[in-house]
Amino acid sequence: MALNEKERYDKLVAEIEHHSHLYYDLDQPLLTDSEYDQLMKALIQMEGEYPEIKRADSPSQRVGGKALSAFEQVAHPVRLLSLDNAYNEEDLLDFQRKVLQEVTQTPTYVVEYKIDGLSVALTYEKGIFVKGATRGDGSIGEDVTENLKTVKSIPLRLKEPVDLVVRGEVFLPKEGFVSLNEAQELAGLQAFANPRNAAAGSLRQLDSKITASRPLDIFVFDILKGELGLSRHDETLEKLDALGFKVSKTRTYNCVEEIVKFCSEAEEERHALSFDIDGLVVKVNEFNLRDQLGVKAKSPKWAIAYKFPAEEKETVIKDILLQVGRTGVITPKAEFEPVTVAGSVVTYATLHNQDFIREKDIRIGDHVLIQKAGDVIPAVVSVVIDKRPEGTIPYELPTQCPVCGGEALRLPEEVALRCQNPECPAKVTRGITHFVSRPAMNIDGIGEAIIELLIKEGFLKDYSDLYYLKAHYEVLVKLERLGSKSVDNMIEAIEKSKENDLGKLLSGLGISLVGAKASETLAKHFKSLENIQKATKEELMMAEEIGQKMAESIMAFFENEINIERMNKLITAGVNTYYLKEVPSEETQIFKEMTFVVTGTLEHYKRDEIKELIESLGGKVSGSVSKKTTYVVFGEEAGSKLEKAQSLGVSTLDEPAFEKMLATLKK
Repeated sequence: MALNEKERYDKLVAEIEHHSHLYYDLDQPLLTDSEYDQLMKALIQMEGEYPEIKRADSPSQRVGGKALSAFEQVAHPVRLLSLDNAYNEEDLLDFQRKVLQEVTQTPTYVVEYKIDGLSVALTYEKGIFVKGATRGDGSIGEDVTENLKTVKSIPLRLKEPVDLVVRGEVFLPKEGFVSLNEAQELAGLQAFANPRNAAAGSLRQLDSKITASRPLDIFVFDILKGELGLSRHDETLEKLDALGFKVSKTRTYNCVEEIVKFCSEAEEERHALSFDIDGLVVKVNEFNLRDQLGVKAKSPKWAIAYKFPAEEKETVIKDILLQVGRTGVITPKAEFEPVTVAGSVVTYATLHNQDFIREKDIRIGDHVLIQKAGDVIPAVVSVVIDKRPEGTIPYELPTQCPVCGGEALRLPEEVALRCQNPECPAKVTRGITHFVSRPAMNIDGIGEAIIELLIKEGFLKDYSDLYYLKAHYEVLVKLERLGSKSVDNMIEAIEKSKENDLGKLLSGLGISLVGAKASETLAKHFKSLENIQKATKEELMMAEEIGQKMAESIMAFFENEINIERMNKLITAGVNTYYLKEVPSEETQIFKEMTFVVTGTLEHYKRDEIKELIESLGGKVSGSVSKKTTYVVFGEEAGSKLEKAQSLGVSTLDEPAFEKMLATLKK
C-alpha cells in the first residue's frame, strides 16, 4: 500500500468528523445526507481494501458492531455522585446560605440545564475513546462502550491527545422520540412512555445496531479525571467544547438571588428546547471552594438540582367511562382530548370515586388542569370553572352496574361503589385475570382476551373452571385465536400451577382486603386452607398483621356458599391447599430487621418478584418511606418516594447496587 493511501484515508476520516461535528453538534450541516453517505461509503470501502489502516476511532465504528450476551460491570475511577434537590426559592437560598458558611471567599455559580436522560462516564486514552459506562450505583456501572460509539455526538478522537474521564447525559431529542414511537407503532411494538425511558432502553440494547438506529444525543458537563490545569467550572466547559465534546448552554451568576429570577424563565424556555429538561443544576464555579465544601455520603455540598414543579396542562373531559374491577368496585375514568404532559400523551385518568368527583365538581365537558403524579400517573388537579360550558350537570355514579345492570351500592364506611351481582361478567373476567396473574397463581399464556373468549364460549364461569378445561381439549383447539399449540401450553401451565404454595392460592382467590403479603402470612400461620376455613375471628387475628376488618372479610369469604363450592372444585381438581415452604434458616435471613421500599420500574424484577425475594431473605417491604426505612430500591421513573428518601437521608439503591449488595451479603 502506498503511503498516499494512508494519507488519503486520514484525510477522509478528518473530513467526515468535521461534517459530523457541523451536523450533530452545531446543527449547521454543509452536506446533504446523500453526500455524507457517499463519504462514509468511500471510507468503509477503503477499510475493506486496506484493513491495516483502519483506525480504532474510525467513524465507521458508529454503525454498530456485534451483539453482546451481557454487559460487563465497570468500576468508575471516580465516584459519580448524585445531587440533592431544591423545589423552591427557599431551598435555593438555603443552599447558598450553607455554602457561604463554609467558604473563605464569595463564590460565583454556574447554572446548567438538568437534562432528563441517562448519566454515563466516557474514558479517553491519548485522546481516543476507549470505554463508556452507565452510572450504576456511582461506583460500579455497566460497560456500554459499543453502544456509546454509535452516538454521533460522542467524539471517538479528541482534538488533543489527552487522558481524560468525562461525565455526560445521554438523551433522546423530542423529535427523535416522536419518530421512534411512530416506528414502534408501525412495527406493532409498544411505544415508549417518555424520552428518558427510550434513551435508557436504547443505550442498554445488547445489539449495538439497534442502538445505532436510535437518534441518541449527549451533553458532556464534567471532567471526572484528567490533569488540564483548570480552576473553574466555566473554564472546564469551554475546554470540553474545544476538545470536541457537545456542551449544553450555561449561565454564570454572582448570587442565587439572580438564579431564582431565572428559574421561572427557564421553566417557560424548556418547552422551546429540542430536548427534555426537568430542572436546572446550580454549581459553585470555583474548584478551590468546592474543595472547601467537600461532599456528603452521596452528593456534593457545592451543587444542587432545582426541580421544576410538576407540569400542568389544560384539556377537556370528553366523557367519563366506568370500569368494573374483580371485587365489583366501579371506578370512574375521565377521557380527555389528548394532551402531552411530561413527555407523553395523556388520554385518560382515574377519577377514583364519587367523593373525588364531587369535591372537585368534575363534569363532562369541563376544561381541567392535569399533571402527572410523580411525573408518571395522570391526575386531574382542578377544574377551570371560568371555561365551563353552559348546560353541564354534576356527575353522579349510577345505581346500576354498567356491565351487567345489577344493583350497585356504596357500603357503609367505604368510598367505593360496588356491583353486587356475583356473576357479573366484568367481575368474573377480572377475577380470573387476577387468579392467573404473577402475584397469584402465575399461569402463563392466559391473558384477558383469552379469558373473555372462554367466558363467552361458556367454558369459564369462575377461576375453578380453569382446572377442568383439558376435558374440552378437542373443542378448544378449534376456537379462533387458540389452536393446538396455544391450548397445550395453556393446559401445561394450569397443571403446573396445581403445585403452587398455599400463599399463591390465597392471593389468587381475591379475598377483599387480603393482598399477597397477608395471603403469605395466613398460609405460614395456618399451614392449610382447611385450617383457615375453620378459624374463628379471634384465631385469625392471632396471625401477624391480620386485624379485625381483615379477619371479618376472610370469614365472610369462606362462609359464602359460592366460594365454598369453588374451593371444593379446586380441591377435587388436585390444587395444592397446603403451606409447602420450609422455614428459612437464620443464616439465609440476610435482610433480617431491614425495611425496604421499592419504587419506579426495574429491569430485571417485577414489583412482586423483588418483594417476594426480599421477604424470603427476612426483610420487610413497605409502601411508604419513613426514617425507619433501611433502603429505597429505585428504577426508572422513580418519583416522590425517592425524593422523600433523599430528603430524609435514607439510603437509596438503584437496581445494580441492590444486586451487588445482594451478592455481597450472600457470600
